[in-house]
Amino acid sequence: MAIVGRVARAHGLRGQVVVDPETDFPEARFQPGSELFVERRGAIEPLRIATVRFHKDRPVLGFEGVDAIDGAEALAGCELRVPRDRLAELPGGAFYRHDLIGCAVETIGGERVGVVSGVEGTMGTSRLVVDGPRGEVLIPLAVDICTAIDLNARRIVVDPPDGLLDLNDKG
Repeated sequence: MAIVGRVARAHGLRGQVVVDPETDFPEARFQPGSELFVERRGAIEPLRIATVRFHKDRPVLGFEGVDAIDGAEALAGCELRVPRDRLAELPGGAFYRHDLIGCAVETIGGERVGVVSGVEGTMGTSRLVVDGPRGEVLIPLAVDICTAIDLNARRIVVDPPDGLLDLNDKG
């Protein structure tokens, strides 16, 4: 399953929650009637969205069967997921965050930088979080820096500007 958001906290007394979206398409993903999944106590549970509104670019969701603050508070911290086959097809040159995590990163000269452990930011300003021997490095996910992304080979080639890889150097 793919993560599409994380429940930040309960909102109000009627069982609504504030969500930190992990999708570039929150308006399309979070719709009344949509089914999301959470893992709690070792089990996968479905949640159907009953109400949606956006406040400061964050969805405030109400779920069927969650109608009081206690139920909403129990969801705080949960990852909201959907099966990967329910994800929309992306245009060429676009990637889902979960597809990039675990990819090896190397420079155009073949120097190993590390492995992608996360992707931060929004569609226009995303950056790779790369864990490597010199510490964590944030690399802008831009065409002129990430020159090749091969998901089949789980490999990303970067041409970083001078000094980018040295920002968090522990050596």
